[in-house]
Amino acid sequence: MTTDAALQFHDVSLGYDMEPAVHRFSGTVERGALTAVVGPNGSGKSTLMKGIIGALKPLSGKISVIGASRKDIAYLPQQAEIDRSFPISVFDLVSLGLWRSVGAFSSFGRQENVKVEAALAAVGLAGFEGRTIGALSGGQLQRVLFARVLAQDSPLILLDEPFAAIDRKTTLDLMTLLNRWHGERRTVLAVMHDIDLVREEFPETILIAREPVAWGATDKALSTANMLKARSMSEAWDDRVGCCLSPNRELQPHGL
Repeated sequence: MTTDAALQFHDVSLGYDMEPAVHRFSGTVERGALTAVVGPNGSGKSTLMKGIIGALKPLSGKISVIGASRKDIAYLPQQAEIDRSFPISVFDLVSLGLWRSVGAFSSFGRQENVKVEAALAAVGLAGFEGRTIGALSGGQLQRVLFARVLAQDSPLILLDEPFAAIDRKTTLDLMTLLNRWHGERRTVLAVMHDIDLVREEFPETILIAREPVAWGATDKALSTANMLKARSMSEAWDDRVGCCLSPNRELQPHGL
């Protein structure tokens, strides 16, 4: 185990009904890294995230979280996993990021209120505290989810498709937060589909097609040869389980 590691994967396989969605995954994420996780659809990216937070138990191998407990990991799920019909206010959703520090049944005082308000101001939503999440646009909801992560103040941050289906301005504003966390030596892993954005903003990339294809400096990990290899490996896995590869699962030069 390296002394400056935040995460280590020891020959990990993760999956459902004993069928691996991530297979024989090994490697180390250094503390303070800003790392994109990319790959074809169905390549195990979200499954890997769920394994890290402990929502999915490995079929084999081990994931080590170093310097933090799993309950302290700040995790931003895909928007599709959020029930927008649930009658929760923006303030209450952001305050969920504070539960681990103040306790689920503790009352919030002025200090906690200030933290929530500051987190919302940081994402450009000051004054939105009383709105329900169902009244928000997709971009506004994503800003609220980032505010919750900000309030949690975790050294390890996992983001699953944080910029999917939001406008360019929101993406750039929220990318500023990722760079801020990176500057603070927090460890950030983000599942990404926008390859241009990955090349511009992420120093390191994990390219995965159920198995790791490449891991390291983004320009090298996302070489044409590695991207073609990832597509080939993904197709081989689909053939193995009898799935048909649809056109939108192709690994394209400008996106995954």
